[in-house]
Amino acid sequence: MDIDRRMQDLPAWRREGDEIRRTVNAPDFPAAIRIVDDIAVKAEELNHHPDIDIRWRTLHLTLTTHDKGGLTDLDFTLAALIDDIAAKHGA
Repeated sequence: MDIDRRMQDLPAWRREGDEIRRTVNAPDFPAAIRIVDDIAVKAEELNHHPDIDIRWRTLHLTLTTHDKGGLTDLDFTLAALIDDIAAKHGA
């Protein structure tokens, strides 16, 4: 997998070692929780779960595939879905 090429499709994300990270700023706290709820649904569908840190209306998201020891297609698939979800909620 060409990680650098995949990262070009996800400009809001940054790579840190074997992880990709993004910060999402929601319009308010209830919107942040709705974003997390929508991410949870997609994560369950994919059986791939991000690390999420919620600070008021700011979400810090981290993706990696622990059992594969790094980044996989699942990380990039979920990152793109997270981008769509965040945009849907005005973040």
